[in-house]
Amino acid sequence: MARNDLQGTLDLLILKTLSQRIKLHGYGIVQHIQRASDELLQVEEGSIYPALHRMEQSNWIRSEWATTETNRKAKYYRLTVAGRRQLTEAEEGFEQLVKGVRAMLRYA
Repeated sequence: MARNDLQGTLDLLILKTLSQRIKLHGYGIVQHIQRASDELLQVEEGSIYPALHRMEQSNWIRSEWATTETNRKAKYYRLTVAGRRQLTEAEEGFEQLVKGVRAMLRYA
């Protein structure tokens, strides 16, 4: 997979996570992805924060500072309207990618 495809997949996972929650901090997003994938997907903190920053710059997510359950300050992220549109496009694009890979595996 090209780097853009991998980056797009991480974006898809983050957007999908935030579509199912009101708001989450970065570590909470990582935990959700790992739990929801039965620990098959591991997202490194070094990948999540640049992705969140890039997605915030694209106006797909918005952030605000708040206090965590453990009384620490953290940036919480939530999906925007533009983020919901991007999620729909990303899901459709991913489905096409999966169809293409499956078709290739049948003939290869």
